[in-house]
Amino acid sequence: MAKNPLTIPRCHGGRPSPAMSPPVTTLRRRILAWYAAAARDLPWRATRDPYRIWVSEIMLQQTQVDTVIPYYRRFLRAFPTLKALAAADIDDVLKCWEHLGYYARARNLHKAAGVILHDHGGHLPMTAEGLAALPGVGRYTAAAIASIAFGQDAAALDGNIRRVLCRLFRVQANPRDGKTQQQLWALAADLLPSGQAGNFNQALMDLGATICTPRSPRCARCPVTLHCQARLHKQQNELPKAVKKTPVPHYRVAVGVIHGKAANAGRILMAKRKADALLGGLWEFPGGKINRGESAAEAAKREIAEEIGINVKVGERAALVRHAYSHFRVTIEAFHCKHVSGKPRAIACDKIRWLRPQDIRRLAIPKASDKILAALKPSAGSLQ
Repeated sequence: MAKNPLTIPRCHGGRPSPAMSPPVTTLRRRILAWYAAAARDLPWRATRDPYRIWVSEIMLQQTQVDTVIPYYRRFLRAFPTLKALAAADIDDVLKCWEHLGYYARARNLHKAAGVILHDHGGHLPMTAEGLAALPGVGRYTAAAIASIAFGQDAAALDGNIRRVLCRLFRVQANPRDGKTQQQLWALAADLLPSGQAGNFNQALMDLGATICTPRSPRCARCPVTLHCQARLHKQQNELPKAVKKTPVPHYRVAVGVIHGKAANAGRILMAKRKADALLGGLWEFPGGKINRGESAAEAAKREIAEEIGINVKVGERAALVRHAYSHFRVTIEAFHCKHVSGKPRAIACDKIRWLRPQDIRRLAIPKASDKILAALKPSAGSLQ
């Protein structure tokens, strides 16, 4: 059996001898053979178009495959080419992305399309280094696109691949630690078969997604189970080492469903969030966080004045919405509000607009605002 040149960290910080690791050539052969027979049938694997592969990789950032597929298809129907995306209005891009989450991805995708069109002649850079210079493209995404779309020998390391490597080579250190991350990237690069990087990276992704899952891995179906050091030491359910989660903060928020008067009768005032903010570019009901010792109604009145510069009379509660984001949770109290005085202006937002209720859905709105809008339907009489 040939010696494996790969080295990995032990839990006490040392390195094992080369003979302790599985044989590289065997691992490569078994993983690629498994992928040839068991690869997932995914829409972006039916193309070699770098644009479509790029779109898929951006959408797949922190989002599960099954969630991405319908969005991917819808997005490409709306923006079938890079040129079409670059020429599109950002509001249309965000609407197409609506409820997929992590909206900075959509804004960066749109921005990068313009950069590619004007600085790269409409063609994506072919190297990982060139791709990583684009807005919204990190180290993993650059490597994935370079290897899959352009056949470059670029190693990738996402959550699935990290889990496979940690178990296969029994990495007992914290996989999120900076030094361990560097060692895992080096390990992925050493394991990569020259000329087959695209398939190999995708094979490791699929292996992590379907076999080497976070809980209850299907070791009996794994093509490299005989070489897995974690399984050999009965640690497949313990590795990668769990990272202690910090408590998820909870915020109370009050917003206003502001009804217009005179020329704006029958309309509701919506505000567009600043582009560099969380949910940037999306439209929402004006409002904000409730301060300590402040009632929800008082907060709605204050926040509306600070955000759009008008005085409102706060009426009955229109909706109570609970929503969870990736790093925090919110409870939102929405109140029917009557515009009393002041001319609305965008102070703490990018734009404002009076809209008929049926027109609000034409804009890109956050999931929480969508829940508020849905709650208003039974009392539609108060909105007309």
